[in-house]
Amino acid sequence: MAESIELRNVSLRYETGDREVLAVEDVSFAVAKSEFLCLLGPSGCGKTTIMNMIAGFLQPTSGEVLIGGSVIDGHGHDRGVVFQDFAQLFPWRTARRNVEFGLEMRKIARDECRATALEFLRLVRLHEFADAYPHQLSGGMQQRVAIARALAYNPGVLLMDEPFAALDAMTRDDMQRLVTEIWQQTRKTVVYVTHNVAEAVYLGDKVLVLDAHPGKVKTEVILDLPRPRDPLSPAFVDAQRRILSALGMRDAGSH
Repeated sequence: MAESIELRNVSLRYETGDREVLAVEDVSFAVAKSEFLCLLGPSGCGKTTIMNMIAGFLQPTSGEVLIGGSVIDGHGHDRGVVFQDFAQLFPWRTARRNVEFGLEMRKIARDECRATALEFLRLVRLHEFADAYPHQLSGGMQQRVAIARALAYNPGVLLMDEPFAALDAMTRDDMQRLVTEIWQQTRKTVVYVTHNVAEAVYLGDKVLVLDAHPGKVKTEVILDLPRPRDPLSPAFVDAQRRILSALGMRDAGSH
Protein backbone atom coordinates (compact mmCIF):
# COMPACT_ATOMS: atom_id res chain seq x y z
CA MET A 1 0.00 0.00 0.00
CA ALA A 2 1.37 3.41 -1.00
CA GLU A 3 1.79 6.15 1.60
CA SER A 4 1.76 9.94 1.34
CA ILE A 5 4.81 12.03 2.29
CA GLU A 6 4.90 15.53 3.72
CA LEU A 7 7.75 17.80 4.81
CA ARG A 8 6.77 20.74 6.98
CA ASN A 9 9.30 23.58 7.31
CA VAL A 10 12.23 21.19 7.48
CA SER A 11 15.74 22.52 8.09
CA LEU A 12 18.98 20.73 8.85
CA ARG A 13 22.17 22.20 10.32
CA TYR A 14 25.42 20.43 11.05
CA GLU A 15 28.83 21.42 12.40
CA THR A 16 32.02 21.06 10.39
CA GLY A 17 35.24 22.10 12.05
CA ASP A 18 34.59 25.35 13.86
CA ARG A 19 31.55 26.45 11.86
CA GLU A 20 27.90 25.57 11.49
CA VAL A 21 26.49 24.77 8.04
CA LEU A 22 22.84 25.22 7.07
CA ALA A 23 22.40 22.34 4.61
CA VAL A 24 18.62 22.54 4.10
CA GLU A 25 16.44 25.55 4.94
CA ASP A 26 12.68 25.63 5.54
CA VAL A 27 11.72 22.99 2.97
CA SER A 28 8.03 22.13 2.65
CA PHE A 29 6.36 19.90 0.07
CA ALA A 30 3.91 17.02 -0.21
CA VAL A 31 3.86 13.82 -2.25
CA ALA A 32 0.49 12.14 -2.79
CA LYS A 33 0.00 8.39 -2.54
CA SER A 34 1.39 6.61 -5.63
CA GLU A 35 2.94 9.84 -6.95
CA PHE A 36 6.41 9.85 -8.54
CA LEU A 37 8.40 12.88 -7.35
CA CYS A 38 11.85 13.79 -8.69
CA LEU A 39 14.16 15.96 -6.58
CA LEU A 40 16.38 17.89 -8.98
CA GLY A 41 19.09 20.46 -8.50
CA PRO A 42 22.81 21.24 -8.57
CA SER A 43 25.42 19.65 -6.35
CA GLY A 44 25.06 20.86 -2.77
CA CYS A 45 21.35 21.65 -2.98
CA GLY A 46 20.41 19.07 -0.35
CA LYS A 47 18.73 16.43 -2.56
CA THR A 48 20.32 13.47 -0.80
CA THR A 49 20.02 15.14 2.60
CA ILE A 50 16.27 15.53 2.09
CA MET A 51 15.97 11.92 0.97
CA ASN A 52 17.93 10.75 4.01
CA MET A 53 15.58 12.68 6.28
CA ILE A 54 12.58 11.02 4.61
CA ALA A 55 14.33 7.66 5.03
CA GLY A 56 14.89 8.42 8.71
CA PHE A 57 18.68 8.21 8.48
CA LEU A 58 18.97 11.90 9.44
CA GLN A 59 16.85 13.87 11.90
CA PRO A 60 15.87 17.43 10.89
CA THR A 61 17.12 20.23 13.13
CA SER A 62 13.65 21.74 12.88
CA GLY A 63 10.39 20.89 11.16
CA GLU A 64 8.66 17.56 10.62
CA VAL A 65 8.68 14.68 8.13
CA LEU A 66 5.42 12.72 7.92
CA ILE A 67 4.71 9.39 6.24
CA GLY A 68 1.05 8.48 5.93
CA GLY A 69 0.15 11.46 8.12
CA SER A 70 2.38 10.40 11.04
CA VAL A 71 5.65 12.06 12.07
CA ILE A 72 8.55 9.65 11.57
CA ASP A 73 11.24 8.91 14.15
CA GLY A 74 14.01 6.96 12.46
CA HIS A 75 13.94 4.40 9.68
CA GLY A 76 11.02 2.01 9.28
CA HIS A 77 9.81 -0.83 7.09
CA ASP A 78 7.35 1.57 5.44
CA ARG A 79 10.28 2.93 3.39
CA GLY A 80 12.54 1.08 0.95
CA VAL A 81 15.81 2.69 -0.19
CA VAL A 82 17.96 2.18 -3.31
CA PHE A 83 21.35 3.88 -3.35
CA GLN A 84 23.74 4.75 -6.18
CA ASP A 85 26.54 2.54 -4.89
CA PHE A 86 26.64 -0.98 -6.36
CA ALA A 87 28.27 -2.13 -3.09
CA GLN A 88 24.88 -1.92 -1.33
CA LEU A 89 24.39 -5.65 -1.99
CA PHE A 90 25.89 -8.26 0.33
CA PRO A 91 28.69 -9.90 -1.72
CA TRP A 92 28.39 -13.22 0.18
CA ARG A 93 24.68 -13.59 -0.67
CA THR A 94 23.18 -14.61 -3.99
CA ALA A 95 20.69 -12.33 -5.73
CA ARG A 96 17.80 -14.27 -4.17
CA ARG A 97 19.35 -14.22 -0.70
CA ASN A 98 19.96 -10.47 -1.00
CA VAL A 99 16.27 -9.92 -1.78
CA GLU A 100 15.30 -12.18 1.13
CA PHE A 101 17.27 -10.10 3.65
CA GLY A 102 14.55 -7.58 4.54
CA LEU A 103 11.98 -10.37 4.75
CA GLU A 104 14.21 -12.28 7.15
CA MET A 105 14.47 -9.18 9.35
CA ARG A 106 10.67 -9.22 9.54
CA LYS A 107 10.72 -12.90 10.63
CA ILE A 108 8.92 -14.11 7.49
CA ALA A 109 8.85 -17.91 7.11
CA ARG A 110 11.68 -19.33 4.98
CA ASP A 111 9.45 -20.74 2.22
CA GLU A 112 7.56 -17.44 1.94
CA CYS A 113 10.85 -15.52 1.84
CA ARG A 114 12.04 -17.62 -1.07
CA ALA A 115 8.77 -17.35 -2.99
CA THR A 116 8.56 -13.58 -2.47
CA ALA A 117 12.21 -13.05 -3.47
CA LEU A 118 11.70 -14.99 -6.69
CA GLU A 119 8.50 -13.04 -7.41
CA PHE A 120 10.34 -9.72 -7.19
CA LEU A 121 13.37 -10.96 -9.10
CA ARG A 122 10.90 -11.92 -11.83
CA LEU A 123 9.45 -8.38 -11.64
CA VAL A 124 12.91 -6.94 -12.40
CA ARG A 125 13.58 -9.69 -14.99
CA LEU A 126 16.33 -11.42 -13.05
CA HIS A 127 14.70 -14.66 -11.85
CA GLU A 128 17.08 -16.65 -14.06
CA PHE A 129 20.00 -15.14 -12.10
CA ALA A 130 18.58 -15.89 -8.64
CA ASP A 131 21.62 -17.99 -7.66
CA ALA A 132 24.24 -15.58 -9.03
CA TYR A 133 26.45 -13.55 -6.68
CA PRO A 134 26.82 -9.76 -7.06
CA HIS A 135 30.31 -10.03 -8.60
CA GLN A 136 28.78 -12.17 -11.36
CA LEU A 137 26.24 -9.47 -12.27
CA SER A 138 26.65 -6.27 -14.27
CA GLY A 139 26.09 -2.88 -12.62
CA GLY A 140 22.59 -2.61 -14.07
CA MET A 141 21.73 -6.12 -12.88
CA GLN A 142 22.99 -5.33 -9.38
CA GLN A 143 20.75 -2.26 -9.28
CA ARG A 144 17.80 -4.40 -10.34
CA VAL A 145 18.51 -6.73 -7.42
CA ALA A 146 18.65 -3.69 -5.12
CA ILE A 147 15.26 -2.52 -6.42
CA ALA A 148 13.79 -5.99 -5.91
CA ARG A 149 15.15 -6.08 -2.35
CA ALA A 150 13.69 -2.64 -1.57
CA LEU A 151 10.27 -3.67 -2.88
CA ALA A 152 10.10 -7.22 -1.53
CA TYR A 153 8.98 -6.32 2.01
CA ASN A 154 6.21 -4.14 0.56
CA PRO A 155 7.10 -0.61 1.74
CA GLY A 156 4.63 2.19 1.08
CA VAL A 157 7.43 4.50 -0.09
CA LEU A 158 10.40 3.84 -2.39
CA LEU A 159 13.36 6.22 -2.10
CA MET A 160 15.97 6.21 -4.88
CA ASP A 161 19.19 8.25 -4.69
CA GLU A 162 20.63 8.67 -8.21
CA PRO A 163 20.54 4.88 -8.65
CA PHE A 164 21.60 4.90 -12.31
CA ALA A 165 24.19 7.71 -12.31
CA ALA A 166 27.12 5.28 -12.55
CA LEU A 167 25.64 3.27 -15.43
CA ASP A 168 26.40 3.70 -19.14
CA ALA A 169 23.84 5.64 -21.19
CA MET A 170 22.17 2.63 -22.83
CA THR A 171 21.83 0.72 -19.56
CA ARG A 172 20.53 3.84 -17.82
CA ASP A 173 17.83 4.26 -20.47
CA ASP A 174 16.79 0.61 -20.03
CA MET A 175 16.68 1.02 -16.24
CA GLN A 176 14.55 4.15 -16.50
CA ARG A 177 12.02 2.25 -18.61
CA LEU A 178 12.08 -0.63 -16.14
CA VAL A 179 11.51 1.64 -13.14
CA THR A 180 8.56 3.25 -14.91
CA GLU A 181 7.05 -0.18 -15.58
CA ILE A 182 7.61 -1.33 -11.98
CA TRP A 183 6.08 1.86 -10.60
CA GLN A 184 3.03 1.47 -12.84
CA GLN A 185 2.60 -2.12 -11.60
CA THR A 186 3.24 -1.54 -7.89
CA ARG A 187 1.91 2.05 -7.56
CA LYS A 188 4.37 2.85 -4.78
CA THR A 189 5.00 6.44 -3.77
CA VAL A 190 8.46 7.25 -5.17
CA VAL A 191 10.97 9.99 -4.34
CA TYR A 192 13.80 9.92 -6.87
CA VAL A 193 16.95 12.03 -6.53
CA THR A 194 18.62 13.09 -9.80
CA HIS A 195 20.71 15.86 -11.34
CA ASN A 196 19.61 14.85 -14.87
CA VAL A 197 16.82 17.00 -16.32
CA ALA A 198 15.82 14.52 -19.06
CA GLU A 199 15.66 11.70 -16.50
CA ALA A 200 13.41 13.78 -14.23
CA VAL A 201 11.04 14.57 -17.11
CA TYR A 202 10.97 10.93 -18.24
CA LEU A 203 10.19 9.55 -14.78
CA GLY A 204 8.35 12.11 -12.71
CA ASP A 205 4.76 13.15 -12.18
CA LYS A 206 6.22 16.19 -10.49
CA VAL A 207 9.71 17.73 -10.30
CA LEU A 208 10.86 19.71 -7.31
CA VAL A 209 13.67 22.05 -8.38
CA LEU A 210 16.04 22.89 -5.52
CA ASP A 211 18.41 25.79 -5.00
CA ALA A 212 21.80 25.39 -3.30
CA HIS A 213 23.65 26.85 -0.31
CA PRO A 214 21.46 26.35 1.61
CA GLY A 215 19.15 23.83 -0.02
CA LYS A 216 15.65 25.16 -0.48
CA VAL A 217 12.72 24.69 -2.85
CA LYS A 218 13.00 26.93 -5.90
CA THR A 219 9.93 25.80 -7.85
CA GLU A 220 7.66 22.84 -8.52
CA VAL A 221 6.94 21.64 -12.05
CA ILE A 222 3.93 19.40 -12.74
CA LEU A 223 4.49 16.99 -15.64
CA ASP A 224 1.15 16.27 -17.26
CA LEU A 225 2.65 14.10 -20.02
CA PRO A 226 1.27 10.79 -21.32
CA ARG A 227 3.20 7.58 -20.62
CA PRO A 228 5.26 6.04 -22.09
CA ARG A 229 7.10 9.30 -22.68
CA ASP A 230 8.87 10.18 -25.89
CA PRO A 231 12.02 12.29 -25.28
CA LEU A 232 11.73 13.65 -28.84
CA SER A 233 8.16 14.89 -28.49
CA PRO A 234 7.47 18.65 -28.35
CA ALA A 235 5.78 18.27 -24.95
CA PHE A 236 8.83 16.50 -23.49
CA VAL A 237 11.22 19.14 -24.87
CA ASP A 238 8.98 21.93 -23.56
CA ALA A 239 8.99 20.36 -20.08
CA GLN A 240 12.79 20.22 -20.16
CA ARG A 241 12.91 23.89 -21.13
CA ARG A 242 10.66 24.85 -18.22
CA ILE A 243 12.90 23.02 -15.75
CA LEU A 244 16.11 24.36 -17.30
CA SER A 245 14.69 27.86 -17.05
CA ALA A 246 14.00 27.28 -13.35
CA LEU A 247 17.61 26.13 -12.97
CA GLY A 248 18.87 29.24 -14.77
CA MET A 249 20.02 27.25 -17.81
CA ARG A 250 19.07 27.69 -21.46
CA ASP A 251 20.31 24.68 -23.44
CA ALA A 252 17.67 21.91 -23.51
CA GLY A 253 20.45 19.42 -24.19
CA SER A 254 22.16 20.21 -20.88
CA HIS A 255 21.72 17.85 -17.96
